[in-house]
Amino acid sequence: QVTLWLKKIYRDMPIPEYEVNKRTVDILHEVMEFNEERDRDVSLLIEDIKDQATKYEAEAEYWQDILGESLGLSLGSLSQEATMTLHDLAESAMALDVEDTSLTSFYSAINCMSSELFKIKSENQEMELKLKTLTAKLTSALMLEKRLDEDIEKVKESQKAENAKAQSRSNNLKFLEDKSEDLKIRIRDAQEQLIATGLDQSLTHEALMKASEELAALRKAIEPLKKELKSYHDLPP
Repeated sequence: QVTLWLKKIYRDMPIPEYEVNKRTVDILHEVMEFNEERDRDVSLLIEDIKDQATKYEAEAEYWQDILGESLGLSLGSLSQEATMTLHDLAESAMALDVEDTSLTSFYSAINCMSSELFKIKSENQEMELKLKTLTAKLTSALMLEKRLDEDIEKVKESQKAENAKAQSRSNNLKFLEDKSEDLKIRIRDAQEQLIATGLDQSLTHEALMKASEELAALRKAIEPLKKELKSYHDLPP
């Protein structure tokens, strides 16, 4: 079936090569069925249009005979102005989709179209209002998004600067800690060397600091005694 259909489609032209397997044949068969169904629909539509055209021609001939026999009217007997008016009347009737060319039918059709036009204009105005509202909201959202992006960039730059400062402080602190530890080691080594050379223990840094603290405590303790002694100095002999 698929092969015969392809030959029918391409006629005298060679059929393009394709891989013959179950999948390709199924796809082509589905396309063939769709194409044939569409051809049948088109054929039915053409036949229906032909039938309608035949009916319209018969009706036109009928009315031409009536007009010619009863009123003696024909296209050749009408003036150019009358022919143009009749043509405009027919086009207006077709555009308004009226059943006949009476004034009632024209007025009814015009009123319906006017109502439909008013409805469409109202809907267009509502749509324009909605569009303006949505545009304003979208513009506001885009501006807010832009400000947020700018704020995020500022925060990122600030964080970079703070991280750089924190890293610098951390490096300085590490340097000071290392320097302090190095000085402690050097002081301890120097004290050990001095002690090894016979230095009195009372002259070491710890001993001097302890003696300084004891001296400060003694000075604080004798301060009230000095005040009391001064009061005795003010007495007569």
